[in-house]
Amino acid sequence: MDILSIIIAFSAFVVGGFLSYFAWDKALVNRAKKIISEAQTEAEVIKKDKILQAREQFIQLKAEHEKIVNENNSKILSGENRLKQKEATLSQRYEELKRKSTELDNLKETITQQLERIEKQSQKLEKSHKQQVEQLEQISGLTQLEAKHQLMESLKDEAKTEAMSYINDIMDEAKLNANKAAKKLVIETVQRVGTEASIENAVTVFHIENDDIKGRIIGREGRNIRALEAATGIEIIVDDTPESIILSGFDPIRREVARLALHQLVTDGRIHPARIEEVVNKVQKQLDEELLETGKRVSIDLGIHGLHSEIIKLVGKMKYRSSYGQNLLQHSKETANLCAIMASELGLNPKIAKRAGLLHDIGKVIVDEPDLPHAISGMKFAEKYKEKPEIINAIGSHHDEIEMTSLYSPIVQVCDAISGARPGARREIAESYIQRLKDLENLALSYPGVLKTYAIQAGRELRVIVGADKVDDKQSETLSYDIARKIQEEMTYPGQVKVTVIRETRAVNYAK
Repeated sequence: MDILSIIIAFSAFVVGGFLSYFAWDKALVNRAKKIISEAQTEAEVIKKDKILQAREQFIQLKAEHEKIVNENNSKILSGENRLKQKEATLSQRYEELKRKSTELDNLKETITQQLERIEKQSQKLEKSHKQQVEQLEQISGLTQLEAKHQLMESLKDEAKTEAMSYINDIMDEAKLNANKAAKKLVIETVQRVGTEASIENAVTVFHIENDDIKGRIIGREGRNIRALEAATGIEIIVDDTPESIILSGFDPIRREVARLALHQLVTDGRIHPARIEEVVNKVQKQLDEELLETGKRVSIDLGIHGLHSEIIKLVGKMKYRSSYGQNLLQHSKETANLCAIMASELGLNPKIAKRAGLLHDIGKVIVDEPDLPHAISGMKFAEKYKEKPEIINAIGSHHDEIEMTSLYSPIVQVCDAISGARPGARREIAESYIQRLKDLENLALSYPGVLKTYAIQAGRELRVIVGADKVDDKQSETLSYDIARKIQEEMTYPGQVKVTVIRETRAVNYAK
C-alpha cells in the first residue's frame, strides 16, 4: 500500500507537471503571435511613410525637371524669334538694296542722257558765241582784247567805290561781332587749361597679415576660392607673392565687392561657401548704399539739385569707372566746372551747363544697352527720368551722334575735349604719345603736294598745308578723305581725328 501510494502520488505529480508545461507553452505562443502582429502593423506604417516620402521626392524631381525643360524651351524659342527677326531684317534690307540699285541704274541712265544733251547744247552755244563775237567785232571795229581793255578802264572807278563801301560794311560787321569774337577767344583760352587726373588699373592687391590665411581662403580642394570667384565674378590669384592676394577683373565695382568681402571674411575668420555667399550679398548692398551716397555728395558739392535717385546712383558708379585710365567721376566733375565757367562767359545759365557736363558720360556706366553708343544710351536714360531738353540734347550730341539744337551742346562737347583730349589726362606713355603725333604728320607728308603738317589738339586734329600750284580745290577734298581713311586703317588712336587740308594762294607785292 505504501508503494502504491507513492506511485500514485508520483504519477499525479508528473501529470500535473505536464499540464503546467502545456499551459505555459500556450501563453508563450499567444505572446509571440501578439508581438508578430504588432511588428506587422508597425511595418505597414513604416512602409506607408516611405511610400509617401518617395512620392513627394518624385513629385519634386518631376517639378524641377519640368522647370529645366521649360527654361530650355523658352531659350530655344527666344533664339528662334531672334533668328526670325534677323532673317526678316536681312530680307527687308536686301529688298531695299535691290530697289535702290534699280533706282541708281535708272538715275545713271537718265544722267547719261542729260549729259549728252548738255554736251550738244554746249557745242551749239560755243558756236553761237563765236559767231556773235565776230559780228560784234565787225560792228564795233574793235577786237576782243581792245573791247576788254576799254571795259576794264570804265569799271575801275566803279569798282573802287564799291570796294570802299564793302570795306565799310565789313568794319561795321566786325564791330557788331566783336563781343562774339571776344567770347570765342575766352573759349580757346579755357581749352588750354590742364589739371591732374587719376589713373586706374585692372587689378587690386589685397594685403594679408601672413601666408597661412591663403590656405583658408583657398579652402579644401579649392571650394572657398571657387565660391568667392563665382559670387563676385572676379578672378582671385593666390601665388607665391608674400602677404598679398591679387584680384583681377575689368569691372572695378566687382573688384571692390571682392576686396570688401575678403576683408570681412578674413577679419571674421569663418570662411566657407555659405558664409562667402552671405558676406558677398551683404557687401553688395553696402556698396549700393555707398554709390548712392557718393552721387548725392557730388551733386551737393557741385550745387546740382533735383536729380532722380537712379541718376544719382549712376553718378556714384562713375567713381569706380575709368576711360583710357582717366577716372570717369573726376572727368565728369571737371567737365561740369568748365561748362559752368564757359556758360557764364557766354551769358548762358551756368547751372544748366554744369548739370549737362556732369551727366554727359552717364551712358558709360549703363549696362542695359551695350549695343548703343554711350552718348545715345545716356540721352535715353536722361529722357526717361524727365531731364530738360537742353541737357538731353547735350548728352546725346557731345560726340556728334545727333544734331545739336542748343548752345549748351557745343559747350559740353568742347569741355569734354578739354578734360579728355589734353596730353596726360588719359593713360598714355609720353614717348608713345609723341611718336603717335609724329606718325600722324609723317603719314600726311607722304602724299604729293603736301608742304607742312601739324598734329594739334593732342592728336585729335591734323592740319595739312598743301601748295596752291600743285593741288586744286577739288583735289584738296579728295586728299582730306584719303588721309582720313589711311589713318583709320593704319593707326590706333582714342576718339576721332579731324583732317583739315588748307590750300592758300598769296599775292605779294612791295611798295618802294
